[in-house]
Amino acid sequence: MAKRTRPFLTDLIRALTGERRSKERDADSPEAVAQALARPPLERLLAACDVLMGHLGEAALLAVAETAVEAYSELPPTDKPIFFAHLRDRFGAEPEPIERAYAAWADQPDAARLATLFQAAEPRRQKLLRRLNMAPNATLALVHMRADLLRAAKSDPDLAAIDADFAHLFRAWFNRGFLEMRRIDWDTPASILEKILDYESVHPMVGWDELRRRLDPVDRRCYAFFHPTTGNEPLIFVEVALTRGIPESIAPLLLPGDPVDPEDADTAVFYSINNSLAGLRGISFGSFLIKHVAAALAADLPGLRTFVTLSPVPGFARWLAAEAEHDERARELAERLGEAGWRAEEGTRESLRADVLAAAAAYILRAKADSGEPLDPVARFHLGNGASAWQLNWPADLSEDALRRAHGVMINYRYDPTLIEDQHEAYVRDNTIAHSDALEALRRAGR
Repeated sequence: MAKRTRPFLTDLIRALTGERRSKERDADSPEAVAQALARPPLERLLAACDVLMGHLGEAALLAVAETAVEAYSELPPTDKPIFFAHLRDRFGAEPEPIERAYAAWADQPDAARLATLFQAAEPRRQKLLRRLNMAPNATLALVHMRADLLRAAKSDPDLAAIDADFAHLFRAWFNRGFLEMRRIDWDTPASILEKILDYESVHPMVGWDELRRRLDPVDRRCYAFFHPTTGNEPLIFVEVALTRGIPESIAPLLLPGDPVDPEDADTAVFYSINNSLAGLRGISFGSFLIKHVAAALAADLPGLRTFVTLSPVPGFARWLAAEAEHDERARELAERLGEAGWRAEEGTRESLRADVLAAAAAYILRAKADSGEPLDPVARFHLGNGASAWQLNWPADLSEDALRRAHGVMINYRYDPTLIEDQHEAYVRDNTIAHSDALEALRRAGR
């Protein structure tokens, strides 16, 4: 007697072929199975999603989820927006259950009816994504899927609703309690080191020799967060230099030089922080990582007294150009910074320094987004973590990208363990920007 197809596979084949139960024998034949599973990946994916939303046992859920994830991995780029539009249009929340649940809650607003309303209002996509996540190695596949979604949403803003579902689930799945911090050094497995080399975007590296200069000297540290479901894929990593005093430029940290004895260092400099996976954009790990690294370093090296970043100021050039449209001093400064001479002529640099630093201080302390937060994205990140804007440096980075985006300006944000929580709370409540007296003096000088 021929072996019958398992019920969930029969459902999948019917979803692919449109066969009805009356043709179950044909649908169960080996030929039908092979033909159905040879359909284009988009067809297999859409059919698997429909079946996943049905009544399935655990083994069936795993098998169909694996089929769906595999089909997605085979999608050509042109089919991915079609799939995301399908998620948006087919797996949203159902209006009728929401209306019934809301009417019941409005009649008697108790906790039970609120829970029912909350469940009814949840888009069905979230259930589908949770079920997709049951497949082996699916969490990382879903992270990559969200990266594709973010790219597709640039040309189709209506896909933002789907991204909200991904972000909602990822904030739970990548909760700090699940993350593991590991130190990365030259003895770390090559498969992880290669990812550090590839994912470094703040100060890109060329080849393994440069990676070794970032990891191997005694005055260098690197730490990363990992998640149990994503294996050896670093989610975020930070590179640290141990120094004497606060550095004013990036070159000494990136170029070969004599290492500082860690026991003599008084400052830990977080000079490169990289989110590795585009699909986890907006899922914040950085604040946890920096604070944990600072605590680990302080415990290991009691002589460390200062914890600072050496950070880019990526929006400064754009802001200065906008100011130049209505401010004569800003226009003159932008024009002079656009000329190449100051990069090689010390006298020209010195004539510009006061104006550049005053303008940069105004940008950090005064320029606001519509939300009331700082306009600069790096400032939002560090100030929101409880750091203070501490010291502006110019010229601090003469790479082409830094010149184009910030005219070579960099800034140190200071993480003072005794002030982090209070400064974080003040920022969250009132958008208060913690900053040094020196930065305030620069801002006032530019009036």
